Amino acid sequence: MEQAAAPSKVQQPAQRVQAVKKVPSTEAAILLESGLRYLDVRAPEEYADGHAVGAINIPFMVKSAEGQLVPNPDFLQQVQAAFPDRAEEIIVGCRSGNRSARAASLLEQEQYSSLVDDAGGWLGWVEARLPTTK
Repeated sequence: MEQAAAPSKVQQPAQRVQAVKKVPSTEAAILLESGLRYLDVRAPEEYADGHAVGAINIPFMVKSAEGQLVPNPDFLQQVQAAFPDRAEEIIVGCRSGNRSARAASLLEQEQYSSLVDDAGGWLGWVEARLPTTK
């Protein structure tokens, strides 16, 4: 009589909890209205032209002496000063979603655990006619 093979015990890789949630600008606006804070990572000139009401501007990229956009060497320090609680739910936004995704990824590596990426960015915000200020 043949014995039945024992069920295979294949180890499944541990799934990593994703700390960055991508949402459209309309959902980001609802979250902002509910009390979350908004981190706008655009350049100061872009921010001055208009931003989400209550947004805090900490640029992810800055202009070098040659006029080139380079990573802001003080970005993490500035974010840590403005958002010391790494468990705080924070909306991160930029112009179109590229810089905010990169900034959120960097913040996630620094143990910020509850990030919301405004995937539509400023363009999506304006297109949806959401509240803005200068």
